[in-house]
Amino acid sequence: MSENKGTAALFDELPAVSDGDKSTPVRGAAPRLQQAVRDQIELRACDLESLLAPDHRARSVWQFVQSLDLDELHKGIRAVEGRPGRPPIDPALLVALWLYATLDSVGSARELARLCDSEDAYRWLCGGVGVNHHTLSDFRVQQAVWLDEQLTRSVAALLAQGAVTMNRVAQDGLRIRAHAKAASFRRRERLQQLLQDARDQVQALKEEVNDEPGASSRRVLAARERATVERERRVADALRTLERIEQAAAPKKAKPRAAAKDEPPSADDNPDKDAAASDKPPKAVRVSTTDADARVMKMADGGFRPAFNGQLVVDTATQVIAAVELNNVGSDMNQMAPMMEDIRQRYGLVPKQWLADGGFAKHEQIEAVAAAGCTPYLPVMAAKKDQRDPHAPREGDSPAIAQWRERMAADEARAIYKERGASVECVNAQLRRRDLWRFTVCSLVKARAVLLWHALAHNLQRMIALDLAPQR
Repeated sequence: MSENKGTAALFDELPAVSDGDKSTPVRGAAPRLQQAVRDQIELRACDLESLLAPDHRARSVWQFVQSLDLDELHKGIRAVEGRPGRPPIDPALLVALWLYATLDSVGSARELARLCDSEDAYRWLCGGVGVNHHTLSDFRVQQAVWLDEQLTRSVAALLAQGAVTMNRVAQDGLRIRAHAKAASFRRRERLQQLLQDARDQVQALKEEVNDEPGASSRRVLAARERATVERERRVADALRTLERIEQAAAPKKAKPRAAAKDEPPSADDNPDKDAAASDKPPKAVRVSTTDADARVMKMADGGFRPAFNGQLVVDTATQVIAAVELNNVGSDMNQMAPMMEDIRQRYGLVPKQWLADGGFAKHEQIEAVAAAGCTPYLPVMAAKKDQRDPHAPREGDSPAIAQWRERMAADEARAIYKERGASVECVNAQLRRRDLWRFTVCSLVKARAVLLWHALAHNLQRMIALDLAPQR
């Protein structure tokens, strides 16, 4: 009883509030609110394993990486047991990060490094290991050979399981913008001038570094010197590439045609005409100072831009990419037979049917595919002014070409050819959706590595969709 009296005495000075006053706001009084306090320090107890759902895609990526052969990536590691040295990042971690980033349409090493600090899926893949964009960027373009081997091994495993038969494949070309800009293309005279300017600048910077007493200034000058040396190297590469292009494009001297008896000399046999033709100035060749391997190509929208030509061969039944290649040739006319040979070397087999669009319909390529025991399915392209039936055999056609013409006239062949659009064209669309529109790296070797990352990531996605991915 005494305790109740003591407690009541503590609140004697407070004004009494009736039940009606509680619901009636006091006029002029400020409201009392629960406001956000964002500088408050919080301590949260959580493990990375609980951040992701059991069926999260990052877990499937990690399981796939665990099934790959990583011995080749471990050979270059110098930090071994029993010797000093800072241990490097596990290559499996870097492979998983780039595969998941590719599936997530992330193509920048800086963006990937930022996501490793902010997104749960990337943090789970890192597992507490810190990564920086320099390590990510270097690793992405240095593993082209290993990526090509893993593409072959993964598809070969699907072949052994019977999940992929590769009886019918489809090929298509994919124009991908190069990192170089159109304004970086220069002619020989300008390249020689740029090379000399770069050499002079390098020499001047070396002298300035030796004469500068300040350590900080020397570091700045050394960085400038490295940038200038790199520019000198790229200009020199551009000049060497230009020389190779000019040598390949040099006109070969035609052999004089032997005239038959009593045949009057034709205008083509006139030596004066040949001399006049040789006096014509050659077409000026231009090469990029940013990426000497890039070539100006005709794109899908009809424009001409610096680009590379990617070749894809896809299994039509599963949409699994069986082979990829990247070149700087703007035409697909000579790409079918080399890709078929690539399939033979990778898997030791030749597909029964080969589907491609009209851009691959070169007679020599069709004959080579048919000679290997594969049936080509390509549309027969007819000239605009040619009124003849394009599917009828013509004089001079080889047996393979005549059979190809007759085959494509049948409804069955047309039905088979329709699978090309539903397979390889769909794969192209998926690669575009993952932001494969333009390379962010220079040189054909590095760009091919990026394309291989996309091919391996695409196959992983198809394995997940077909329930063929490695299980935990």
